[in-house]
Amino acid sequence: MMFTKSFGIAAVFATLASALPGGMVRRQATADSGSVLITNTLNQDIYAWSVSQDVGPMQILTANGGTYSEKWQTNPNGGGISIKLATDPNQSDVLQFEYTQATDTIFWDLSCINMGTGSEFTKYGFAVVPSTDASDSCPQAICKAGDANCASAYLQPTDDHATHGCPINTGLGLTIGQ
Repeated sequence: MMFTKSFGIAAVFATLASALPGGMVRRQATADSGSVLITNTLNQDIYAWSVSQDVGPMQILTANGGTYSEKWQTNPNGGGISIKLATDPNQSDVLQFEYTQATDTIFWDLSCINMGTGSEFTKYGFAVVPSTDASDSCPQAICKAGDANCASAYLQPTDDHATHGCPINTGLGLTIGQ
């Protein structure tokens, strides 16, 4: 009986894992509570800038496993925060992870508005997965490799369906590439 239950649970996890872009299952890092952890699994560096009312210094997420993490913060001007990601230090083809704190909720989204359809991010896919303790109350956003019309991200400024709300203590892991 225990074997049957264990096998059933393993099958559920395998089914869920198959929904992630290739390679993201094994390497999905867990973010600390109240933060985002961005992991680069591409074979090239990714450049990141955290932008509020000011642009933060460029961070380099090295190829094949480099990371960047950020605790939830507030923008002094009352707006949100955008972590801009590019495969070029000149900020072309930018993928954005955007978030805003509102009391006990973190609202977040992925934006492909400033990203070309031939982008490396589109080519290899990307996914945001909440920490396991928040997985029941916080959705995932998965853009599979090659999906230039990913419904989980903003493609136009009116794609408000791509905004998600999670408990403020949620950790979100954004994995880029295979």
